[in-house]
Amino acid sequence: MLNSTGFFRTENASRYLKQLCKHFAHKIEVEYDDTFGKCAFPTGAATLSADENGLTATVSAETGDMLLRAKSIVDSHLERFAFREEFKSMSWEDLEAS
Repeated sequence: MLNSTGFFRTENASRYLKQLCKHFAHKIEVEYDDTFGKCAFPTGAATLSADENGLTATVSAETGDMLLRAKSIVDSHLERFAFREEFKSMSWEDLEAS
């Protein structure tokens, strides 16, 4: 399993977490509250966490292509919601395979 963690420094982390999860819930299984979200993407799982420093996303996938797609899903949707902050992409860090 491949994993990657991304971070977006923002004061609106909880708001964006809830917007993302509500949006994704129209198509996939999602669980969330104000500070934590779990999304079952077709490409792999994603968890979101919000705190006073920002929004963190961790995505997991079986292949590199699927991992890239999962990161792209998070980034492209967050770009729509965080346009006022000129968001373009999380700062992603690929983690060791588990």
